[in-house]
Amino acid sequence: MTTDAELKPLSAVRADIGVELIGNGVAFVEIRRPPSNFFDVALIESLAAVLDELEALPRVRSVVLAARGKHFCAGADYSGTSGAAEISADEGARALYAAAVRLFRAPLPIVAAIQGAAIGGGLGLAMVADFRVASPQSRFAANFARLGFHHGFGLTATLPRAIGHQAAAELLMTGRRVDGREAHRINLVDRCVETDEIQIVAIALAKEIALAAPLAVRSIRATLRAGLAEEVSRATEHERSEQAWLRDTHDFAEGVLAASERRDPVFTAT
Repeated sequence: MTTDAELKPLSAVRADIGVELIGNGVAFVEIRRPPSNFFDVALIESLAAVLDELEALPRVRSVVLAARGKHFCAGADYSGTSGAAEISADEGARALYAAAVRLFRAPLPIVAAIQGAAIGGGLGLAMVADFRVASPQSRFAANFARLGFHHGFGLTATLPRAIGHQAAAELLMTGRRVDGREAHRINLVDRCVETDEIQIVAIALAKEIALAAPLAVRSIRATLRAGLAEEVSRATEHERSEQAWLRDTHDFAEGVLAASERRDPVFTAT
């Protein structure tokens, strides 16, 4: 059972993130921006801080990353209403990706419980986890190409690791959406269950991991993920530079407009 003393260090970073120690060595971390859980720099920085704090609690051996509402994460918040200071898009991307790299450096094993959509940057966030649990109704897309944009959040590094180069290339170049069943078939998802069982199964997997020797688990995880954070760091630097010039193209403006109008974009390579 969670105690106030154990979670007190987390109090300053939990405005949009719930944290509960649910026993058996598992921490339940929940993003709370329903229904779509769009993220901004502040949210990703807070999430990284939470994972850092949980690492310091001896009783925590694994983490379930979940989200409240209809969707796990429908992407980045571009509305300008999230309370972030006024900074350029490129500066914002730089800060966001620095926080993303912190997530990939977190040493605790993570199981993501993914209901609804994990789209764009939301897919990037899902790829931080070691394992992903979803349902047939879950939806995944790296839809950047359909917006006239370059993907980000380290998907250059993480997608090929999970599903192979060819499958990753197809998802990134087409921007197409896959459901939970297809995601499971291509190894993007590790468990595909009914929607109301997603969190139950994710917690069960996290508990199973927590039953193993914690030092050995961390050692094995570090071996399997060797160089991943560094690869994500290099990838996000390149992704950001590509995004910078594409942000000024006609195709990007058209892609965003078409998405807002729920129609197919008409791209002109300008």
